[in-house]
Amino acid sequence: MNRLNPILRNIGGKKETLKKKMGEEEKPEWETITEGFFTASGINLSIPDSALKHDFHSDLIKSQTLFNVHRIDRGIVSCSFTVHPSLANAYNTLHGGVVGAVAEMVAVACAKTVAKGFTDFFLGEVSTSYLSAVRIEEVVEVEGRVLRQGRTVVVSIVEFRVKETKKLVYVSRATVYNMPLASL
Repeated sequence: MNRLNPILRNIGGKKETLKKKMGEEEKPEWETITEGFFTASGINLSIPDSALKHDFHSDLIKSQTLFNVHRIDRGIVSCSFTVHPSLANAYNTLHGGVVGAVAEMVAVACAKTVAKGFTDFFLGEVSTSYLSAVRIEEVVEVEGRVLRQGRTVVVSIVEFRVKETKKLVYVSRATVYNMPLASL
């Protein structure tokens, strides 16, 4: 018990005392500590209904007026955005999920620049390397390029750089596939 975080010990102790006062059966120590951890981290809170709708993360990112598009050419999409506090993690840096969502959007946008007609795409695979962190209020430049294009597949690379220093912070390689049309 003495190796555990004092906050968790404290939370666990309060629950144990409360159970004894109420005359309920005592839980094992490990269960009390685990419940205390979940309570302290907020995992036991319910998810808001607005977050349960389809494609919620895209709405969150798009609602921040996130992208300033600089260039759209065949096979290349370039844009930038500022890291807002709502897009940050507990360390006040850009959340990894936002990096993935932006990489997906830019990769699909790149694929649409080389597609014939109005084609829908879906993400098949993405691999992201997190090289460094980006702090709140820093401006990030994002550039996506098509590496390879086939009949039904497009492979893109998306690079994230800090605008001020041009330092490469994240690199994503995404494979997107043509949405097959249903034949009736």
